[in-house]
Amino acid sequence: MTTNLTDAPAASVSPAATALIAEESAHAAHNYHPLEVVVATGDGAWVTDVAGHRYLDCLAAYSAVNFGHSNPVLLDAARAQLGRITLTSRAFYNDQLGPFVTALAELAGKDMVLPMNTGAEAVESGIKVARAWGYRVKGVAPDQANIIVAAGNFHGRTTTIISFSDDESARAGFGPFTPGFRTVPYGDAAALEAAIDENTVAVLLEPIQGEAGIVVPPAAYLPAVREITTRHNVLFIADEIQSGLGRTGSTFACDLVGVVPDLYLLGKALGGGIVPVSAVVGNTDILGVLHPGEHGSTFGGNPLAAAVGLAVVKILATGEYQQRATELGARLHAGLAELIGHGVIEVRGVGLWAGIDIDPSLAPGRVVCEALLARGVLAKDTHGSTIRLAPPIVVSAEDVDWAVEQLRLVLADLAAAK
Repeated sequence: MTTNLTDAPAASVSPAATALIAEESAHAAHNYHPLEVVVATGDGAWVTDVAGHRYLDCLAAYSAVNFGHSNPVLLDAARAQLGRITLTSRAFYNDQLGPFVTALAELAGKDMVLPMNTGAEAVESGIKVARAWGYRVKGVAPDQANIIVAAGNFHGRTTTIISFSDDESARAGFGPFTPGFRTVPYGDAAALEAAIDENTVAVLLEPIQGEAGIVVPPAAYLPAVREITTRHNVLFIADEIQSGLGRTGSTFACDLVGVVPDLYLLGKALGGGIVPVSAVVGNTDILGVLHPGEHGSTFGGNPLAAAVGLAVVKILATGEYQQRATELGARLHAGLAELIGHGVIEVRGVGLWAGIDIDPSLAPGRVVCEALLARGVLAKDTHGSTIRLAPPIVVSAEDVDWAVEQLRLVLADLAAAK
């Protein structure tokens, strides 16, 4: 459902929004720099602010809302479980975790799941599993394990994860950093292989780099990584926290090139935009290295999260959302391609996921996102002049076209103002 003049956002922030922004700014740590919109409700691909103005959500909480705001199937699953029990801790069994991990393992073609809460927890868990596997199975000497990562990566913002980030805004002032990581250029399989030694236990990669601007590697890259890691007895860990669960038009982005990693790291959309749910998914010969007491989480695998996660897996098992992302993604990218040379330098991505490099002489990405906000589109900038579009997969074809048209109009306005 596209916007209209009566729904269009106001030119200035409403008094109610101004008060709420001031309250948050006064008492919430300033670790984010949000656009000046205060969202109150959401339905499908659209959200409404406190003044009643509607916006097309083209971020979807970094793919956490792949299935739309207030998805009725997922809300029904959450409501049903809320009335029963929400948390037991893993000190006891609950009746929801077994069905959830069974279904998720089947969806991924694996046989074991380590449930956690956030994406960063899944990454940290994958690192611990890889190190334990290296010492207990591969035979790496104690405390000598190394993991190969890619330049431009984004896996989270915990202390260990920022230790192998090259984003200084995430690193500066937070050292000392955790050792044991080697960085190689993304997309360069030869450099990756050259970095492997007898103490390498894993290669950790995003199949598509999201925060870097939706960077899609060469088609031969991930298959080469799979071959190299298999040959050298090194684990291949795919961080599918943003790219997985339908966003790219397949269940996992690795599916697009026929690659199966040793471990999937999942999160964001796994909780349906309702509760934090993440997981490490792999086979018993790898995840089986963990023993009771070595790793855990009070909330990981809780009944509410498991009930919602199971509903998400059932949705994905139909293939409907993957097909929608494929078809609507083709429409999105076709529309964006027409903007190249008209304020856009390059467009990257796959499925309903696009990184758009704006001509830096025209405006920074933040300015473009602010102008889109004024036209009723929510988007996010990254790395200066790049903006990202990732609407919920429930978005309509008409809304996709409308979003592209709003970007065209913003770019035309910016060019006219020069």
